[in-house]
Amino acid sequence: MATAKKPEAKKPVAAKAAAPAPARKPNAAFMKPMTPSAALATVVGAAPLPRTEVTKKVWEYIKKLNLQDPQNKRMINADANLKTIFDGKAQVSMFEMTKLISNHLK
Repeated sequence: MATAKKPEAKKPVAAKAAAPAPARKPNAAFMKPMTPSAALATVVGAAPLPRTEVTKKVWEYIKKLNLQDPQNKRMINADANLKTIFDGKAQVSMFEMTKLISNHLK
């Protein structure tokens, strides 16, 4: 009678040490201060700002005046100041908004 050998318990495989992810560097093009046009300056101010800050300030303005469409939050309803930035459109999508804002930065 042959005795059955018990299967040996597998040893835990040592997890490879995860290489630390390199620190993410901001893109210099986004961080370069841009001068807003006169129309955009009514919303964000006339001081040169990086694109990221311009977008933040426009969103602060939109939220402060409650200009997001209540049914479709992706749409922005323009007031008089934003209409000049949005090429006269009464409503734009948030994705189109960034494109239209970039036309007002130098």
